[in-house]
Amino acid sequence: MQFSSSLLENAVNEFAKLPGIGKKTALRLVLHLLKQDPSSVQGFGEIIIRMRQEIKFCQRCFNVADGDICSICANSMRRQELICVVETIRDVIAIESTQQYSGTYHVLGGIISPLDGVGPNQLNIEPLISRVHKDAVQEVIFALSPNIQGDTTIYYIQKKLFPSDTKITTIARGISFGGELEYTDEMTLARSITNRLPVENYVSGR
Repeated sequence: MQFSSSLLENAVNEFAKLPGIGKKTALRLVLHLLKQDPSSVQGFGEIIIRMRQEIKFCQRCFNVADGDICSICANSMRRQELICVVETIRDVIAIESTQQYSGTYHVLGGIISPLDGVGPNQLNIEPLISRVHKDAVQEVIFALSPNIQGDTTIYYIQKKLFPSDTKITTIARGISFGGELEYTDEMTLARSITNRLPVENYVSGR
């Protein structure tokens, strides 16, 4: 791909670094921006810069937030005694889109995967354990992708929580084993949240 402008080429190369964006798509996006009013493009750039500089992570659940605590944790209408444990922020967005869950979340920041060099100490597991004991949580729902790594993570945390009176469940396996949570359709995900089952039904027997 030949460019008559190094500025254009540099912009295309930067856009192409985004996930799922190839050179042709990046070029189309850059050319679109060139057609826009300069003030609109400047506003777009300022929003991206401000997002990267000012966005925070909730000190309680590790979801994205504008302040120290995210809007979900700060919402008095949410069931604070109910925690849904997810792998990434994208999973929070996926579950919220179902409008079937009224509790809070805890974002692990990944799942245990020794082959990828990810161990328990690299995840937000200890803050979860502390939160469950400190806040008298009634139920922990595991909504991790249904694969070996997800089940290993659930098993590890379940052992860390023992002994505890906290009910531990996992979303129903309407989601196929080996699938990714964020790509599950909203109806299946909503039913999985609603029809959650005791976690030992799936994990302890492995």
